[in-house]
Amino acid sequence: MPDSEIPTLIIGAGGRMGAALTRHLEKKHPVTALRRADLDVQKVDQLREALAPFDFKALVYTAGLTNVDYCEDHPDEAALCNTEAPRVLAEICQEREAKLIHISTDYVFDGRRDMLLKETDPPNPLSVYGRSKLAGETAVLNISPHFLVIRVSWLFGPDRPSFPDMIIRNALDKDSVAAIADKVSCPTYSEDLAAWIEPMLADPRYHGLLHLANSGSTTWQEYGQTAVDIAAALGLPLKTQKVGALYRSDFPVFKAERPEFTAFDTSKYEQISRETPRSWQDALHEYIELHYVKNGALV
Repeated sequence: MPDSEIPTLIIGAGGRMGAALTRHLEKKHPVTALRRADLDVQKVDQLREALAPFDFKALVYTAGLTNVDYCEDHPDEAALCNTEAPRVLAEICQEREAKLIHISTDYVFDGRRDMLLKETDPPNPLSVYGRSKLAGETAVLNISPHFLVIRVSWLFGPDRPSFPDMIIRNALDKDSVAAIADKVSCPTYSEDLAAWIEPMLADPRYHGLLHLANSGSTTWQEYGQTAVDIAAALGLPLKTQKVGALYRSDFPVFKAERPEFTAFDTSKYEQISRETPRSWQDALHEYIELHYVKNGALV
């Protein structure tokens, strides 16, 4: 595909993924990055007017309401952010002949089968959050099957604290650390995700649904133990080097039910790109080394 500049609008640039994508794309492309303070996506009737001044050939929607329990109590807000805003953005992109890349979630699945999930597997969300995201996917692709919906899971990266940061902080400060051992998915490094998305801005082969994550699946406990092992090997002054096991039955019932097994099959991406995402362990090692050792975070 031609290596030309693609004027790109990123909505949700203040989040972990939006910030990483902005930082990566602006090295080669004209980027307009809108944060929550710049654009209220809940005001869907004002989106056309708000976006009118901007010139773009690709729009990446990384915003939305992601607090699963909050969504359960605020379904109208979830619908506005996760369903109606993507629908209106898809209409705008269709009118402008621009490409829309919409970011979705593994929570569109119920997680009741221990099998890697393909794009062709039927979704069955368990929560208001999952249902609102699935409705957003459907709205986008009903407007144009040439648009792209990327499902991601367990995102980590430097712009906002995430699970491995919590584990490392606790291991630095506390004598014991534990994490859930019976929930499985695929960690995804925001810096890798940004690099994977860049060619998709103009490549028509990337359309419809796409599952995207670093290679390999894990539990929260194994994920946390790996983070601690890496941190210890890099010389961080940890108070504990073991992550104990917790189980979902140990916790009070959440407002929103969570899926248990949502590990992705990324073979569709691999067939198109002719690349295999690097392992989540290698990506995590890079993140911890850069963030905690070279940049000195929390040390």
